Amino acid sequence: MAETARVREILAAVKPLAAEFYRLTGKPLGVTGEIAEYVAAELFGLELTPARQAGFDAIRRSDDGKEQRIQIKGRAFDSKKSQRIGTIKPGAECDVVLLVLMSNKTLEPREILEANYTEVCELLKRGGKARERGSLGVGEFRRIAKAVWTARSN
Repeated sequence: MAETARVREILAAVKPLAAEFYRLTGKPLGVTGEIAEYVAAELFGLELTPARQAGFDAIRRSDDGKEQRIQIKGRAFDSKKSQRIGTIKPGAECDVVLLVLMSNKTLEPREILEANYTEVCELLKRGGKARERGSLGVGEFRRIAKAVWTARSN
């Protein structure tokens, strides 16, 4: 798996650069989604789908052969209440949404939350301009999700 080792090397180089870019400009470099996908795949043994797959980013296969389609969202998080996660589109062929919360100083994962996609879509239907655009706050997502991994658990 030389390919996996190389991806780890690239991420190890990109994370500090992205964190420094954010410190200097106040803007994200735009790699949190890719980092989140890779982290989730590594931690949970997920199979990442090809780029631009409509509706989901990974597949989880159970021991009995069932598949779950997973949308993965990443957020460099600094505990501000107003922080939002990326757009979740209703009507996608998806079963689960994973939210990978990372330190905005290092882009290392701190916590991973999991919510049922149907519940996420129900919450989005409850109104508000941001929700109409498919956007939820981290706190809103946390209320319907369960923590499936924390940095302290490893």
